Amino acid sequence: MPTGVRPLDWSHDGRTWPNRQFSRFVTAAGLRWHVQLLGDGPPVLLIHGAGATTHSWRDLAPRLARRFRVIAPDLPGHGFSAPLPPDGRPTLPAIAELLAALLPALGHGPAGRPPALLVGHSAGGAIALQLIRTGHLTPRAMIGLAPALRPVPEPIATLLTTLAGVLGSDPNAPELIAAAFGDVATVRRALRDIGSALDPAGVALYARVFRSPPHIAGVLTMFAGWDLAPLAAALPRLTVPALLLAGARDRAIPPADVAWAAVRLGTARSITLPAVGHLLHEERPAEIAARVIALADALLTPRRPTGAAPS
Repeated sequence: MPTGVRPLDWSHDGRTWPNRQFSRFVTAAGLRWHVQLLGDGPPVLLIHGAGATTHSWRDLAPRLARRFRVIAPDLPGHGFSAPLPPDGRPTLPAIAELLAALLPALGHGPAGRPPALLVGHSAGGAIALQLIRTGHLTPRAMIGLAPALRPVPEPIATLLTTLAGVLGSDPNAPELIAAAFGDVATVRRALRDIGSALDPAGVALYARVFRSPPHIAGVLTMFAGWDLAPLAAALPRLTVPALLLAGARDRAIPPADVAWAAVRLGTARSITLPAVGHLLHEERPAEIAARVIALADALLTPRRPTGAAPS
């Protein structure tokens, strides 16, 4: 294995993992999941994007935990969650189905306290809407943070699928990619390319996960089966109230793509935040938390009938 490259190990990396006191490991749908659970109140499910882990919510989750029960898993193959089995399907519907199977094990399935809000970043926004589309979850609202909902042009989609397939078929590819992209300077440049600037601690966390070959393999596996076209076609039929937030500097999911998704969804409105990039929830956690709380107050707070006296 190349120098400096190694799998994430909870016995080592977990010692300094953000919000580690709220971490637990749960087996569901045949996978061992790393999940963080914190706070109390209406349940909120946070779904990170491709390449991220629970560390992406390190500053947002504690703020939301003051009002909500926050549920934040590592997606399959990401961070400390187990990868899909060799015969597993890395498609968007399959990943959403696995996530739906995790929630009952946490006491937040249909018979327990299902999430009242879904918050998804980038690919996590697509997973959130897929959960709604299939009826696995029926939240009161969905919030997309730079949601990846618009299918990429066919030549790019073919290139990504081909690249993921080629790299995924080479057992050494994840190690080579981890060695090439897992240093702090490279990660900082990559974040700059998507319009985001994080503090040194945030950059170091991404460098740490990108140095993990199993994490890289999980990302490649996810890309290999990713197809947004069916979900995009279904957006007009979804009726969930949604708030889609874009970063004005985002070069990964530009504001025009977020606005396009909001028009397609019909029940959504989009807002572009100035001077932030793709990782807007990591760049401005206080503002994102305030917007989530404001939406929850508007939708989840019971309203007294007109003319009713205060209790």
